[in-house]
Amino acid sequence: MDKTSVVILGGGRGSRLFPLTHERAKPAVSFAGKYRLIDIPLSNCINSGIKRISVLTQFMSASLHRHIMQTYQFDTFTDGFVDLLAAEQTLHDENWFQGTADAVRATLTHTSYYQYKNMLILSGDHLYRMNYADLMRFHRSSAADITISVYPVPISDAPEFGLLKVNDCGAIQEFIEKPQEEEIIKKFVAPDLLFKDSGVVYDSERYLASMGIYIFKESVLNEVLKDESKTDFGKDIIPASIKKYKVMAFPFTGYWQDIGTIRSYFEANMSLLEPDSPFHLYQANWPIYTRERSLPPSKVMRSKILDSLLVEGSDILGANIEKSIIGTRGKVGEGTELIEVLMSGADFYEGEEFLTRQMKLKDKNLPSIGIGKKCCIKRAIIDKNARIGDNVVIDVKSHIENSEGENYWIKDGITVIPKGAVIPSDTQIKH
Repeated sequence: MDKTSVVILGGGRGSRLFPLTHERAKPAVSFAGKYRLIDIPLSNCINSGIKRISVLTQFMSASLHRHIMQTYQFDTFTDGFVDLLAAEQTLHDENWFQGTADAVRATLTHTSYYQYKNMLILSGDHLYRMNYADLMRFHRSSAADITISVYPVPISDAPEFGLLKVNDCGAIQEFIEKPQEEEIIKKFVAPDLLFKDSGVVYDSERYLASMGIYIFKESVLNEVLKDESKTDFGKDIIPASIKKYKVMAFPFTGYWQDIGTIRSYFEANMSLLEPDSPFHLYQANWPIYTRERSLPPSKVMRSKILDSLLVEGSDILGANIEKSIIGTRGKVGEGTELIEVLMSGADFYEGEEFLTRQMKLKDKNLPSIGIGKKCCIKRAIIDKNARIGDNVVIDVKSHIENSEGENYWIKDGITVIPKGAVIPSDTQIKH
């Protein structure tokens, strides 16, 4: 893997994840109350033996930059690095990144500093475990110019993805971006032989969704990026390349989730609480890395906890918690009931920061960070540093798709309390 350059695309707006992306880039959104989404591809790289990585950023990147700089610092005895490349204006180009391909094109001067034979391009907001060494072996053994990692999806999910048509050998013959008509989708059914080696048998037809993971030969990448009007890999580069180059599909049959919406984000987190979770966090040979905070163990006093995750530094007193995740430094008050709640925790303890003291001076009735006493909260996402007072009720019916109020949003029946929001005592959010 020494001759492989890795680029992670981390600059998307993440508009469908709003309000979680109101103050941060999509890859900086927390996961499992402990990690950030960007930790997934970075950990996959490190575990695959890749330590020359560039992360391309653009929108609201301060939080993402801070996390990466504080977390991924390799020692002086390795030539590895995680480079942060923000969109920049130059004497020759005053535009910002116009798409995924344009981002890679604009940063080639930096990412090509080290000699490489292949470039591996990854998304910064997907949930999966992959050994990229397997992907590279497939790319080399098939003598491909371009390799795209693909994931089998049922026809019900097909309209959400770019679909590929392949032959029995895995050579890509056609690509279409998010088709909506069933008649067109049916033309892209995957051949059964493609999954024969993996031993996976599906009980219904499957369609090959692009995972947004690409490998390009250096010469091919430089050639396809010459046309500056082609700004996106999925919409422009891949469809045009199929006609000219050998483009292969690498079938991936492990767990993979595109964290594209509030619903998919919430469900991916809740799936961690299942006895046989499809994304297993407890794998010593393939850890997910994140920032080490040196926090104390979670403190749980006189509480009932069922099917939940408690992250270090959390403080729970006399609460009933079921099917929930309590994030870093998360605080839950006495008599509170939480059911299906994803709580991201806090960046600091109450009274630890000067900002907190200043806020207290301005409003003495401001609730403390965390969840207060005698609250009842169901099916909700509570972002970092939120302040929820006492006797608050959040219980929205699942059929309520979209609504909003002061300091909260409802999306797909899930209530979202954004970062730093204040919900006063005795508030009731019920629809």
